[in-house]
Amino acid sequence: MTVPVLKNYAGDKWVEGDGGLRDILSAVDGTPVAQTSSDGLNFKEMLDHARNVGGPALRDMTFHDRAYMLKDLAKAIMDRKDELYEINFATGATRKDGWIDIEGGAGTLFAMSSQGRRHLPDDKVLIDGPAEQISREGTFMGQHVYTPLQGAAVHINAFNFPVWGMLEKLAPTLLAGMPAIVKPATATAYLAEAAFRIIIETGRLPNGAIQLIVGSTGDLFEHLTGQDIVSFTGSAATAAKLKNHSRIVEQSTRFVAEQDSLNASVLGPDATENSPEFDLFIKEVVREMTVKAGQKCTAIRRAFVPSKLADAAENALKQKLAKVTIGDPANDDVRMGALVSAAQREDVREKIAILATEADIIFGDPANVEVLGADPKIGAFISPVLLRCANPGSAVKVHEVEAFGPVSTLMPYDDLGDAIALCNKGEGSLVMSLFTHDPKIAREFVLGAGAYHGRVAIINRDSAKESTGHGSPLPVLVHGGPGRAGGGEELGGVRGVKHYMQRTAVQGSPSILTGVTNQWMKGANCYADEPHPFRLKFGELEIGKTIETKERTVTLDDIEHFANFTGDTFYAHMDDEAAKANPFFPGRVAHGYLLLSFAAGLFVDPAPGPVLANYGLDELRFLTPVPAGDTIKVRLTAKSKKKRNDEYGEVRWDVLVTNQNDEAVASYDLLTMNAI
Repeated sequence: MTVPVLKNYAGDKWVEGDGGLRDILSAVDGTPVAQTSSDGLNFKEMLDHARNVGGPALRDMTFHDRAYMLKDLAKAIMDRKDELYEINFATGATRKDGWIDIEGGAGTLFAMSSQGRRHLPDDKVLIDGPAEQISREGTFMGQHVYTPLQGAAVHINAFNFPVWGMLEKLAPTLLAGMPAIVKPATATAYLAEAAFRIIIETGRLPNGAIQLIVGSTGDLFEHLTGQDIVSFTGSAATAAKLKNHSRIVEQSTRFVAEQDSLNASVLGPDATENSPEFDLFIKEVVREMTVKAGQKCTAIRRAFVPSKLADAAENALKQKLAKVTIGDPANDDVRMGALVSAAQREDVREKIAILATEADIIFGDPANVEVLGADPKIGAFISPVLLRCANPGSAVKVHEVEAFGPVSTLMPYDDLGDAIALCNKGEGSLVMSLFTHDPKIAREFVLGAGAYHGRVAIINRDSAKESTGHGSPLPVLVHGGPGRAGGGEELGGVRGVKHYMQRTAVQGSPSILTGVTNQWMKGANCYADEPHPFRLKFGELEIGKTIETKERTVTLDDIEHFANFTGDTFYAHMDDEAAKANPFFPGRVAHGYLLLSFAAGLFVDPAPGPVLANYGLDELRFLTPVPAGDTIKVRLTAKSKKKRNDEYGEVRWDVLVTNQNDEAVASYDLLTMNAI
């Protein structure tokens, strides 16, 4: 049988390595699955191609353009997922494991596409926070903005999730407008290369947007600059080596690390053997030990239970683990497949031996395992191994050494403070989970342990049905953690996009900043000429288009009618003496929502037209009370626009309501949906 040779993708061409081919073996039967090499690649040229071709092309697109591109990439992965599932089994992963990797990867692209369209502008500049008034009169302002870095993102991925691991990095990188060079782990590079091919064959990516290295990175790091970024997933030892590379230090190249960590799960002190939280905890620990054969950066390595429940927890875990069938992952009767390689199995065995110096093996045999449909001596199979450490407070190795496989250590704790201290002995993790039904315990745990963990999953009988569980990183939440976990962050919705951008403070006049950001700022030029802004379609409406309305006097009859009609008879509107006793009011005043209604009546153009709907209000503030006899008027200004689809877009209007003294009465952002 001919073994396929994986190809690199450099300079928008598929390139086979120039010699030095290395076999990649099946985790199940040890036969060669593919060969790989990156010999002969010019890594400097790859970086230059990303910076000079891919970067400009991506930056020429808006956030929404890139978001729709991600959506199309996700669809392509889903359309051809069966091809990837077929390859997936050779990695030792079951179909269920592959679902997390393959469809989970596509789901991340879909989610980040949605985040981009929902939370980012249909523009090339991302505004960060409100403008800052620097000068007294407001003619000199400051505004923080994000723009894409003008280098290349180097993605170094781990072997355990060759599809998801690649796509969860590509999604925020491409959405930010930065090109990427992907380096998958060699052990599963054949699955990553197959997914990469699907992406390239969509034709949706501009030239230079992504490149692939399926072997060594050679002298790639020697050519990094301060505009580049390295995003790494893997061991702490490798991260430390890369992070301290002389070029990264000299150039201050950004380095994001997501390292394996000793994640913990805690059964709360309020639990009993018969409580739902006990059963949920047992189920989650077993699941995290066996999904992907425990080869997850988020897997539960340390399981803490109240001392009084230690024996019960041990018995329950052993009973569930005994039901786990191990073998050929293509077999439907198998629940746990193989480790990724024989070398990985040996590493896990070595780490178990270290842990066994402080803990007893209470389930499983690292040296022997029964498997279905495969040869345990040839495939990289290993039994789930559960250890129990009687004195976790004085132990060291159980809080420092990770066996990256189906291995976890059960440990007792005395009280809540002890449980928090034990969790934190891991010195930083990607995630910890807490199984409790008591909100007070949950709060105390977050206050005590939050600083040591990137994510805290609190699970109980109320949330279990819909919970995503302990070990599932979500595109909209931060994936990363402090200390041992690497100190970096990935995903987190728009937060993840900003890692690939530069935050810059821009200073200038309101009109200059409006020009830079494409968002109107107070004090910038306005355009009050005809027609009424509500007569203009989305594409015709210019930022800064304004209408200043006529005045309207608020009467006592208006206030009383509104109060009786709505039922809002709050004393500030109906009792003059009581209102005067309030330090905020001069006496009876108009309802804030009455003023909003009057404001709408002043600026709305009622005839059918491009404005399809009032979508809502943001940033509403009532600034100055309006007693009967005061006169109000409105200035309405087109602030920003965001296209939603081919039929309509969202327009954000700055609304300022003032009184006869030109004092601000109310201010808010009005959102409308306008026809394209």
